[in-house]
Amino acid sequence: MNLSSVTISFTVYRSLAGYDAALAACILVLYVSCLCVNLLLVLVVCMTARLHRPMHLLTVNLELSGVMGSSAMCPATLWLLLAPRRESSLAGCLTQVFFTNVYGGCVFCTLALMAFDRYVSICRPLRYNAIMTLGRVKLQLLLLYTGLGSVSGVQVFLASRLRLCRFTVDKLACDSLAVTRMSCEQSVLISVYGLCVAAGIVLLPCVLVVLSYVHIILVVVKTSPESRQKALQTCLPHLISFFNFSVASFFGLIYSRVSHRVPLLANVLTSINFVVLPPLLHPLIYGLKTQEIRQSLGRMLRLWTA
Repeated sequence: MNLSSVTISFTVYRSLAGYDAALAACILVLYVSCLCVNLLLVLVVCMTARLHRPMHLLTVNLELSGVMGSSAMCPATLWLLLAPRRESSLAGCLTQVFFTNVYGGCVFCTLALMAFDRYVSICRPLRYNAIMTLGRVKLQLLLLYTGLGSVSGVQVFLASRLRLCRFTVDKLACDSLAVTRMSCEQSVLISVYGLCVAAGIVLLPCVLVVLSYVHIILVVVKTSPESRQKALQTCLPHLISFFNFSVASFFGLIYSRVSHRVPLLANVLTSINFVVLPPLLHPLIYGLKTQEIRQSLGRMLRLWTA
């Protein structure tokens, strides 16, 4: 199958007639805001030597993942909103699926690594510098991207081999389930593979986060009130980010299953929520809640405006 010659039509855009420009303006503002706040936080960490530590390296990776996720969807959605024909090639659709899958897996796995970092910091403080080194974190991130790229690449390859009988998508953007629904027959291999991937890059990281915080709670309850307060301040940004992205992912999963039954407004909001709101909120959470980043950002802004 020539992926570039196969055209996919996005039927949901027909129902947005008259609201195209307004929706495009909203998505553009959110997308540009997402890029600005994420890249600003990355710049602050990179330009501040005392922030070159494992936890902040993971924070930078979280922000860059957000940039990747929003960039996978927003430019394509803007094009479809403003173009005279609401169509995309199958190759473009599968490319979007690839980067969206890597984005989702990368955020969950990064949040699991951040939870482990907090566990070591609170429960094994004397061994923190030996366990959580910059070299090890960089190696973990390299393996993370290599694994996610390979897993998502296999999923996209399997989807590209399907014989399609339908060429319409009832969503704002492509996802793996939308592609498989266009096939002439259900593929057991793709379904089983998708479940295994979901278990590995979503369920397992969530279990690791929960286990890390169970251990943290068991240790913290035995300490002084001042230590408990400090632990809460240390973990709160991560907990908020984890809850925020988990809720967005949950609604995104439900939406992918019943998108053809939900109202148009819910269709639009759920599509945007998964790839725009978490990346927009993560840097705000870490910028406001993490004292070191907040102080470094303040100094940098004072230098720029002096």
